[in-house]
Amino acid sequence: MFTVESAQFPRLVVPVSDTQIAPRHSLAVRLTHWINTVSFFGLLVSGFAILLAHPRFYWGETGALGTPSILDLPLPFMKGGPSGWGRNLHFLSAWLCVLNGAVYVLSGILTQHFRRNLVPAKSQLSWGSIARVASSHLRLKRPDASDSLAYNVLQRLTYLAVVFVALPLMIWTGLAMSPAIVSVFPAIVTALGGYESARTIHFFAAGFLVLFLLVHIAMVCLAGFTSRVGAMIAGQTAGGEKYP
Repeated sequence: MFTVESAQFPRLVVPVSDTQIAPRHSLAVRLTHWINTVSFFGLLVSGFAILLAHPRFYWGETGALGTPSILDLPLPFMKGGPSGWGRNLHFLSAWLCVLNGAVYVLSGILTQHFRRNLVPAKSQLSWGSIARVASSHLRLKRPDASDSLAYNVLQRLTYLAVVFVALPLMIWTGLAMSPAIVSVFPAIVTALGGYESARTIHFFAAGFLVLFLLVHIAMVCLAGFTSRVGAMIAGQTAGGEKYP
């Protein structure tokens, strides 16, 4: 038995029994979330180390110094620098992310997590509904208790885009840069336009995921960092609400 502050009457403290603690995230969602956090951090650090070896991007099969590039990042070239350990860590983190993602997707299908919590209803897909949610986010409006009971339409669409578009694209372009994989399945790189095209697409997809991460952290802080992170660790929340 413990107490919480009433949402309707801020000065009123009401008792909450242990039986009113409801699950907020399933065990599968929590485990895969934190494993993905570790693997993504490894990918981010190692990816930056690899990038420092050649911070220029090209389109087509080949690209090197002295040839036209489509993007030059203002970073120093560090040939023979941290890219050695970076590639090893990137390889390990990538396979951890792939296997963990496969478990998450399989679990999401079997438990109907995607259908219940991520696929938006037709009524949510109207321009008016999307505009209202976008306006609230842009004004950094903190969601109230009722809004926190389910993902809004922008969250649903973004999570679906990350899980079923951005991450598969990262895997595809990553495999397309592997000589061992390409030697067996050359079509995965030719379909993208060549090795350098795969590398460029990989970089922009990674940039999208980093942007998603930053916005995700900002929204967690806005909604209540302690309660949101605590629920993702313990899987429970006080008050009896059922969360996705």
